[in-house]
Amino acid sequence: MQTPDLKQPDLPAIPNKRYFTIGEVSVLCEIKTHVLRYWEQEFEQINPVKRNNRRYYQQQEVLLLRQIKSLLYEQGYTISGAKHWFTSQQGSDENFRYKELLRQTISELESILVTLKKR
Repeated sequence: MQTPDLKQPDLPAIPNKRYFTIGEVSVLCEIKTHVLRYWEQEFEQINPVKRNNRRYYQQQEVLLLRQIKSLLYEQGYTISGAKHWFTSQQGSDENFRYKELLRQTISELESILVTLKKR
């Protein structure tokens, strides 16, 4: 199976912060908020913290949402196919931990790149 492009240069860099509101995630992923809420119901991997009736996403969830977007909109997967892709990719705990570490590293590098571009 083909791995989605985690870089996605056409999307804004993810700032180095712990939590993002649904509005911020919508901008970062270029996805409407109602689509994000729908994907939460469909993909168990997306589970934002909910406080005072607000959603707060972490960086890893933003990366997962970008991955879902790539699978659905760029690679032509169906929702069912994308779920299956995640299930097959997360089959082994070691593989999953490696991918999480990779996602965090990419996020940190994107943040560094944004900082360097400002200089």
